[in-house]
Amino acid sequence: MIHIITDTGSDLPKQILDEYEIMMLPLIVQLNNEEFLDRSNIEPKQLYTHMKDGAVPKTAQVPPSIIKETLSSLAKNGKSAIYVTLSSGISGTYQTAVLMKNEVLEEYPDAEIEVFDSQAASLGYGLMVYEAAKQAKEGKTFSEIIQTLQHYRDHLEHIFTVDDLDYLLRGGRVSKTAAFMGTLLKIKPVLHMEDGKLFPLEKLRGKKKVLGRMVEIMKERAGSLDGMTIGISHADDTETAQALKELIIEETGNRNILITMIGCAIGAHAGPGTIALFFLNTPNKVS
Repeated sequence: MIHIITDTGSDLPKQILDEYEIMMLPLIVQLNNEEFLDRSNIEPKQLYTHMKDGAVPKTAQVPPSIIKETLSSLAKNGKSAIYVTLSSGISGTYQTAVLMKNEVLEEYPDAEIEVFDSQAASLGYGLMVYEAAKQAKEGKTFSEIIQTLQHYRDHLEHIFTVDDLDYLLRGGRVSKTAAFMGTLLKIKPVLHMEDGKLFPLEKLRGKKKVLGRMVEIMKERAGSLDGMTIGISHADDTETAQALKELIIEETGNRNILITMIGCAIGAHAGPGTIALFFLNTPNKVS
């Protein structure tokens, strides 16, 4: 069986990780002058509590030693592996993982290892990893799984909104004036990811309008949603995530919806209250 590896930026729930034997490597969270391993010795709810109290966390890529140790262990035992990383547009993990892979291949030249840049974030590439792991369990070949990952990368859509523009301001995603006016007028941005980076789409006033518009955009871009797994991730806002799910069911009839909490790696930059929607803009199959 081919081993699928990811990192904590994918926000996959433990149940799926366990069921499909997905290996998850931790990104680093720096909070209040301490360093933590995401989902190892800090959980999302802890992070969001600190952020609501005014803390400004930072994140760092998966430590190179952890990546190398993981890949070396698999190669030493003759096992194939595909490591799907957080987008290279927002993290240095992919570049580091490629370096570690090359070092491992020097020692084990016959090892079958690939590092795949998801160009996605949160449950966006969580869905990619989930599909890859299902195919690995079904006995699909290395090249077939890579082809599926490429299809997802080419057609995956991320539509999301944030509850507080200040967090995007800190990350340089919006100007000070936009953040101030947005807070004053209760304007919520709708953003998406393109080529692995975040870009604003629209600005709307009020949470209800934003959720409705997110579903409209999905319907415009997705074509057919039949049989597709739709992902929703949230930063400690289960109620809004559930409201978005019910709206999707009402508007599309699709009940195949996976909801998960945004982990520390992404939540540190997006902030509490972030809601994200993920889907494919093409039929759910490899052409």
